[in-house]
Amino acid sequence: MDTDEKLRPTYLIPTVLEFTGALRHDLLVAAAQSAVSRHPALRSRFRLDTATRRVQYHTDGPPGEIGFIDAVADGWSAEELDGLVDVLCWTPFDLATEAQVRGEVVRVDETTTLLVLTMHHISFDGWSRHLLVDEVMSTYRCLLEGREPRLSPAAHPADLVTVLSGQELAERVDEAVERLRGAPTTIGLPYDRRSATPSVIGANLALELDAELSGAVLEVASQEGCTPFMTAVALLAGTFSRTTGQRDFLFALGWPGREDPATADAIGMFMSTLVLRVEFDDTTTWRELLACARSGALEAFMDCDVPLDAIATALNPGRQVIWPPMTPVLVNVDDLPLELDLAPGVTGRYRLTGPVYTKYDLDLFVRVDDHGPDGSRLTLSIDYPLDLFDHQTIEGLLSALRRSAHDLAYSAEESHDRPADH
Repeated sequence: MDTDEKLRPTYLIPTVLEFTGALRHDLLVAAAQSAVSRHPALRSRFRLDTATRRVQYHTDGPPGEIGFIDAVADGWSAEELDGLVDVLCWTPFDLATEAQVRGEVVRVDETTTLLVLTMHHISFDGWSRHLLVDEVMSTYRCLLEGREPRLSPAAHPADLVTVLSGQELAERVDEAVERLRGAPTTIGLPYDRRSATPSVIGANLALELDAELSGAVLEVASQEGCTPFMTAVALLAGTFSRTTGQRDFLFALGWPGREDPATADAIGMFMSTLVLRVEFDDTTTWRELLACARSGALEAFMDCDVPLDAIATALNPGRQVIWPPMTPVLVNVDDLPLELDLAPGVTGRYRLTGPVYTKYDLDLFVRVDDHGPDGSRLTLSIDYPLDLFDHQTIEGLLSALRRSAHDLAYSAEESHDRPADH
């Protein structure tokens, strides 16, 4: 069941939390162990029966273990610690024999502690990461205070999955296909080169808009009923339109899959990929483009229970199934908290580690930070494969996105200033 070596990292969800302050390492180990042991999804095993060509799935195996390393006492160097974190984050799992989570608490120095957790995407998603980290921290606080944590029952993912009937699924697929039919599955990205052997190894560049521009963009978007995600879709479509003349786009997005309230507190893999269509013409203004992005997003959300594979098979039957279908571009929201409060005097943060991995030709992430002294800040960041783009090319794309943001904010009412005019 191993995938190609170049694809393995994309199926792992490494999480490195760095805590600063005097904490109880034994309690942090106990809290993390309690959390990873409680949830059936994290005890999953998957074995391929070659005779029947079916995957056998069970959740009664032993949980993953959380270890402790005292790097100070053991004399670890900084390079050795970096190597350890890299191994913990990116070593593939044996899906048939291992629990789909591993972790270590690492005492780095007198005031710094790492909690390194890595989960497999087959049984874990981004929403689950928030749930797991929150549970670890709340359990730690309870242990520190000598009381039992009050946690909701750990649900089994299989009890929460709703499957459409054959006839209903066929009808929903037909509706989704009709919505997307005729849209191009390519985008005129500013490639610097095309590789004969594509790689998922990439890099990241980010653009933070100043408070004045951020506020102006978000104000116009709010007037059109657009979320920051919809705004990012409009900015990206408008920017590409200016450089390529394309007016019809498909963008992928990750959908949490938590429509049923019963799944809100469940750890598992409920996420799905949706495809959003943005279609406009050369007379469309920026404000109208926001409305197009909003309409496209709402239509995509309505199809959230329709498997993307079924849609892709109908629209693009000859595609290579190991690569994303329908579009080379993903747009998503970056909602990782900037700061974590573990306990009095102990703060934490998510620490990005290692290289960037991406299966899409371009990943655009939008983030809004509301806690600055001078107002909200809008950040647009791009993950991109190194075998397709140079650093300067992505810098140029971010600069073009900044210009589009300025025009959206200050020329939204002007009919003569449209994305197509530049």
